[in-house]
Amino acid sequence: MNMFCYQCQETAGNKGCTVAGVCGKPSEVANLQDELIAQLQGLAIWATAARQRGVIDDQIDLLVVEGLFLTVTNVNFDPKRMEQKIAQAKELVKKTGATIPSALGALAEKNEDLRSLKQLLLYGLKGLAAYANHAYILKKASPEIFAFIHKALAATVRSDISADELVGLVLAAGQNGVAVMALLDKANTEAYGHPVITKVATGTKAGKAILVSGHDLLDLDELLQQTVGKGINVYTHGEMLPANAYPGLKKYPHLAGNYGTAWHAQQREFANFPGAILFTTNCIQKPLPSYQSNLFTAGLAGWPGVSHIADRADGKQKDFSAVIQKALSLPGLSDKPGKELTIGFAHNTILSLADKVVAAVKSGAIKRFFVMAGCDGRLKERQYFTDLAQALPADTVILTAGCAKFRYNQLELGDIGGIPRVLDAGQCNDSYSLAVVALKLVEVFGVKSVNELPLSFDLGWYEQKAVIVLLALLYLGVKNIRLGPTVPAFLSPNVVRVLVEKFAIKPTGEVKADLAEMLAGR
Repeated sequence: MNMFCYQCQETAGNKGCTVAGVCGKPSEVANLQDELIAQLQGLAIWATAARQRGVIDDQIDLLVVEGLFLTVTNVNFDPKRMEQKIAQAKELVKKTGATIPSALGALAEKNEDLRSLKQLLLYGLKGLAAYANHAYILKKASPEIFAFIHKALAATVRSDISADELVGLVLAAGQNGVAVMALLDKANTEAYGHPVITKVATGTKAGKAILVSGHDLLDLDELLQQTVGKGINVYTHGEMLPANAYPGLKKYPHLAGNYGTAWHAQQREFANFPGAILFTTNCIQKPLPSYQSNLFTAGLAGWPGVSHIADRADGKQKDFSAVIQKALSLPGLSDKPGKELTIGFAHNTILSLADKVVAAVKSGAIKRFFVMAGCDGRLKERQYFTDLAQALPADTVILTAGCAKFRYNQLELGDIGGIPRVLDAGQCNDSYSLAVVALKLVEVFGVKSVNELPLSFDLGWYEQKAVIVLLALLYLGVKNIRLGPTVPAFLSPNVVRVLVEKFAIKPTGEVKADLAEMLAGR
């Protein structure tokens, strides 16, 4: 066994990657990630004790969040960047005298059920850290969230911890997931305004071009500022699509639309893009030789041999001049028509339509809502989600967020009295918007909980940000969630049993049977 990793949905045989990651991660990087996590666990133990003495180290807070995010699936595959982060951690370990656990990786815990709960907690923390980092970049931070991350991360190496205590921490991670998504929502909307209903072109315009993928809105903003008047059209890709709905970003006339679909199609789509490509966060795949020299990474994203944009320093913007020069040197795109996508249905927009939505429900025009959010992926089993969307009755509405949207937003599903049958709330973190809407509907319809609404959850998952979204929904008391296309490999049979008994969570099954059950409220 050269490595062991089973944190993502596509892990080998739904058991674990032991030679190299299905994601493209070599064993060297996988083992460096295990070493980094151990350093972070040691710092978390120290930081938890220090907080009890009233001591807060901002440098450790940020390093732990960045380090956790760095190990999320498809963020960074560059061993040199991983070694640099480990070196930073070791400096702080030396400074603080923190104690580092001697056993590395998931298999260090021999008890199957404790291992399962510890890994579920760790992966939830990775997703939590990703969203906390996004908010931090936009100058929003929560000391309480940092404190919880340290406390929970420290718990993952405790030998005296019980299963019940771990379950409690897992649910607390969900509570903090709700808080961090609310914080990020505040950061995004204060910086760029609330998303508005927007029609986004998927065709192309003649001219030089830059394609921006990932999730970092500030990177996109600074790139748009630096390309004003340069004759370059900027396109979004993947989880950057929702950026087109923010007033503070859509004001740029050279934000030209969206090119391509979900992350897993990037090798085909990028190979046909004759411009520069910027990856701002996770979801990067191995670049093909045909476009690797046109590709740049920023933030925590990285791939060996790919040019990287330096971080901000001294309060200045990132310098995207290398990306701009590359775009000017390449042929650029030609005019090509494409379909328009309607986006911008975050909580502020949907709640502004609440009267219309409620009237449609009460009149029977809308019979049921289906939350079909989360991640997309490469496996053929994910066709389930497309088939389910196409099989939904015409009096139902899909609420979506995350890259799962690309399975639905090209379908011709029409509208119900002017309400589109696909309401796209935004990025994966904007699943928070769907929770806000659901809780508001509880109030409007005068029911006791989300579970009494005409609302079904059918979610796709891939990586650890989806894990924290799931834990947030469990914390909010949502039951009967279907999760697919596979049950996470890191969940032991006993942990699955607990999730089934407590939350009625279930795996996705056959489309016809699942649809019949969901229409019946099960």
